[in-house]
Amino acid sequence: MPESESDDTDDADAELPESTVERAERLTRLARDAVDDSEAAAYREERAELLADHDFRARVRDDDTGATLVLHPAEWKEDGTIRPERIEDTTRAVEISLSGPGDPDEWDDVDEHNRELAARVRETHGDVHGDNAAAFADFMGNHYARPMDAATSGEVEEFLDEYFPRNAWPSEKQRAVVEESIDLVFEAADE
Repeated sequence: MPESESDDTDDADAELPESTVERAERLTRLARDAVDDSEAAAYREERAELLADHDFRARVRDDDTGATLVLHPAEWKEDGTIRPERIEDTTRAVEISLSGPGDPDEWDDVDEHNRELAARVRETHGDVHGDNAAAFADFMGNHYARPMDAATSGEVEEFLDEYFPRNAWPSEKQRAVVEESIDLVFEAADE
């Protein structure tokens, strides 16, 4: 059913597809976690190119509450500065917290997304990888309320070192390939 003109929809969704927002968040997290400066720069450059296709830019705002990724229309930046008082519709921007867990109110959407990724891994790579992906989906959804393809390297380590051996009851086959399974989750998300 088409939306009526009077329907108050989120303009940011229309301007910036959800898949682009998720990819920009993932690239930002990868850049922040990168050990090598050139690797971090490559992730930021890829993010800039991705957003440029939609005439958007990114910046990370750090304050007392933590880090926030802000995706905003490129036109907002004048002489290298954004002047919020000159912007008529600030809802066009998308803000994503890079600190702590995601929004628990979005848990159903996150869980559905994670389950779809785990199903893709299972369908393409078999039950062992699928079981590992499902365990990772449980971990990211229940502990962080975030998509598993947006996991930081620290969250992946926590899953591998603490959650997986204690809570997933993995078989020997699962233990042997769990790191590969996590890579396959990220590959499935990029497809």
